Amino acid sequence: MSDIKTKKPAPSIDAWLKEAKAHVSAGKIGMYLIHNGVVRETARAVVREGAEDKAPVTGMYFSYDEEKVNAAIKEAEALPGVGYIRVWLNEGELTAGDDIMYVLVGGDIRPRVIDALQTLVAKIKNECVVEREKF
Repeated sequence: MSDIKTKKPAPSIDAWLKEAKAHVSAGKIGMYLIHNGVVRETARAVVREGAEDKAPVTGMYFSYDEEKVNAAIKEAEALPGVGYIRVWLNEGELTAGDDIMYVLVGGDIRPRVIDALQTLVAKIKNECVVEREKF
């Protein structure tokens, strides 16, 4: 028996935005940005390190540490201008094309929202998740 969880259904971004715009912070928000990470067929080593000898990725095993993710969200919420954050992470055995994560950040002005999204996604990817590519 496998201990690998099956993937979760992706959220509705339309519903997320509707909820965000109804949130108490909405009056102070001038921009929302969404990150949608997806399992790609190109291996990480090819994209990041220029390796040429990697087979196409057929999927990945993905998991995360919920406490670390919650801490990362809390840190991002404290960044200047940030008024709204929502994060969804998939889990289990994913295939190429599957959604890995959605991150929504709302804030007052574009530079702050871009920085907050970039900071939060980097923290999640570098410190909170485990991704094992399948070939």
